[in-house]
Amino acid sequence: MEEKMGGIEVGEILTVMDEDDREQEIEVIGLLTIEDKEYAAVAFADDAQEETVEEVDVFFFQVIDGEELAEIETDTEFEEVSAAFLEAQEAVEGE
Repeated sequence: MEEKMGGIEVGEILTVMDEDDREQEIEVIGLLTIEDKEYAAVAFADDAQEETVEEVDVFFFQVIDGEELAEIETDTEFEEVSAAFLEAQEAVEGE
């Protein structure tokens, strides 16, 4: 996994608006490039501080121009990204 991608880096806290127009803080917990597209794994900032990773809800976004997060539009793309992050995480844990 990568540590920095354009203006976004692992550990960075970002503020986003949820579907109810409330601000939510998310933390970037992973970055990965798949087939020339950049993706970020994020979690709610409070949850990302939890000791056990299994309890954290992780969300995936495409990184646009190295600094903007966009929703992944298709289920197929989401599944590919999810699997790639899981594989990368397992490789890191296996080291």
